[in-house]
Amino acid sequence: MDKTPSSFEKCLIFFSSALELMIIIDNIMNDLIIDAARDKIFLTYIVGKNIYTCSHENSKKNFEKLIVLIDDFLEKNKGSLSKIKAIYVNRGPGSFAGIRNSLSTIKALLLTKKIDYYCFSFEDFGDLNSVKYEDVPHLCDKFKIKKNLINPIYLS
Repeated sequence: MDKTPSSFEKCLIFFSSALELMIIIDNIMNDLIIDAARDKIFLTYIVGKNIYTCSHENSKKNFEKLIVLIDDFLEKNKGSLSKIKAIYVNRGPGSFAGIRNSLSTIKALLLTKKIDYYCFSFEDFGDLNSVKYEDVPHLCDKFKIKKNLINPIYLS
């Protein structure tokens, strides 16, 4: 009996492989972390195992163009808002203006792009001494941070 796969079987094998590849690509972490609560605005973009970061001056001028800074940052790192699966935003404690503007930006992204967000505070993670931005998605899962819930912590 001939063991050579027919054209139909080859097609199924190819389709199965393409489907598996699509599932694998779809499950790659594509997260954006925004922290405008501190003395600088920090952006971190996580794509699979690759981590890209940048920072900007924490100023009124930059708060007003936060979405432009995010778009430029993603474009520079071959990303786009359409590829983002979740956004993690620092809810404080920190700068009132920085927190307010970053929360407004992510709420707009939820409405327009349907990107879910998680509001975290480094205080949420217990007494972990050296939390890195790339750890935030895992820590939000571990500490059961609820998605699309805002509870800012402003400094007085």
